[in-house]
Amino acid sequence: MAQLPEARWWAIRRAQNRKPATYTCPLCGDYLPALVEHLLIAPEGDPARRRHAHTACVLAARNEGRMPTHEEWLRTQPREPGVLARLARRLRGGEQ
Repeated sequence: MAQLPEARWWAIRRAQNRKPATYTCPLCGDYLPALVEHLLIAPEGDPARRRHAHTACVLAARNEGRMPTHEEWLRTQPREPGVLARLARRLRGGEQ
């Protein structure tokens, strides 16, 4: 099985290609003809590092939690308090 590059999140979209090319799926290492329905994956949305991958391989990796989308990754990140929380803290004398 091929190895995924390290990335915090992944951009994933359907690939539409009509050229007679063959790619190697970065998830399984098998060949992937361009005319077969497949997905484009880009670590952290970087188009320079995008790869063509089998749909089934991407779905399996997502089900295993190895390919979170940007939105999924953002939900795991700490957030600053909102406007109301900052205002309440200020009114309580927590900051100037």
